[in-house]
Amino acid sequence: MIGAGASGMMAAIAAAQLGHHVMLLEKNEKPGKKIYITGKGRCNCTNACDTEQFFRNVVSNPKFLYSSLHQFDQAAVRDFLEEYGCPVKVERGERVFPVSDHASDVTAALVRALKANYAELRLGCEVREVLYRRASAEEQASWEGKQKPEQAVSGVRLSTGEELMADAVILACGGISYPSTGSTGDGYRFAEAVGHQMVEAKPALVPLEICEPWCKELMGLSLKNVEATLEAADGHVIYREFGEMLFTHFGVSGPLIISASSYLQKEQAQKGAMLYLDLKPALDLETLDKRLLREFDTYQQKAFHNALDHLFPKKLIPVMVKLSGIDPEKKAGTLLREERRSFAQLIKQLPLTVSGIRGFQEAIVTQGGISVSEVNPSTMESRLCHGLYLVGEMLDVDALTGGFNLQIAWSTGHLAGSSIPW
Repeated sequence: MIGAGASGMMAAIAAAQLGHHVMLLEKNEKPGKKIYITGKGRCNCTNACDTEQFFRNVVSNPKFLYSSLHQFDQAAVRDFLEEYGCPVKVERGERVFPVSDHASDVTAALVRALKANYAELRLGCEVREVLYRRASAEEQASWEGKQKPEQAVSGVRLSTGEELMADAVILACGGISYPSTGSTGDGYRFAEAVGHQMVEAKPALVPLEICEPWCKELMGLSLKNVEATLEAADGHVIYREFGEMLFTHFGVSGPLIISASSYLQKEQAQKGAMLYLDLKPALDLETLDKRLLREFDTYQQKAFHNALDHLFPKKLIPVMVKLSGIDPEKKAGTLLREERRSFAQLIKQLPLTVSGIRGFQEAIVTQGGISVSEVNPSTMESRLCHGLYLVGEMLDVDALTGGFNLQIAWSTGHLAGSSIPW
């Protein structure tokens, strides 16, 4: 196995539990480096929702995951972590975390499982290339697919020049998000060497850059109960959801926004995209207008800009006043019906122009990767090379935040490790 991240460690454990001699190779100085930073250091290790809800949260190629998730689902992950000394809890949104709130405890459980099942872990061990040979007639005859692979793996060559022979190699090298954790695209290179096709890799679950300069004035402001609607240039809705967001020096971030970014990437609709914020999603336009009328009647002698304290966070008020076009010193009680209605519309549809998506340095996952059409979803084995398996973030499969991407890593890794034949 190449890569001691979530999918690689799970693959190694599953293979070792079946009695295979397993060697897990990791170029970093410690395993699970990306696990340590997931969930802001708490590790949202899976999601306890039902299967139907789970697949609704998968952005790319959900059907490819049916077999792997069925074989090793969210409950299996929770049982596994508990068995190896990492009790878990379920929080809002069915998100599962270690009871300790320490991501390191998840990694520690995986390392204990590796040791308990006699899987060898070699750290600081960089693979330079995967070695291949011509597939034997017996191997081709045993192949279930229509296309008989001409190649088979024979092992790996390390950066030191050392060669390690193997009957199977699992690529669990990750994508190219958070490259500081070691995800630098090595696995793509290994897979492309045997003819695998790449779906363009893009940063996903990442903040959005916004044109409007007033966003900078709101830097650090978090809004918890808003609805975001993302529209393409032609006006069709790409994404609409309710949740929490954050203003930054370059635009917007937070769970609501980074989820929107994955759908924006998927549709390749960055150019001309608009983001609309509904600041009062619990109220329809008519109800909101009546609420404003009551507020302005209550504070009718106050200047407009001083009559909004019960409507918005203090930092947001000057921006809303400026965007409204209403004289800030105008008495609240003298606002015309048209002005009030226009202001209500602004509250329900605050427009932001998307100028870009942040890069891989800030992306939680990689969208794109090895085409799933070239991987057997029942085993995770390559359709092009006998004995080569591809798992986790390397594949063109990604999901929203909430523990779904880690579950994909656990499920695909476990399926690959348990599919290696004797």
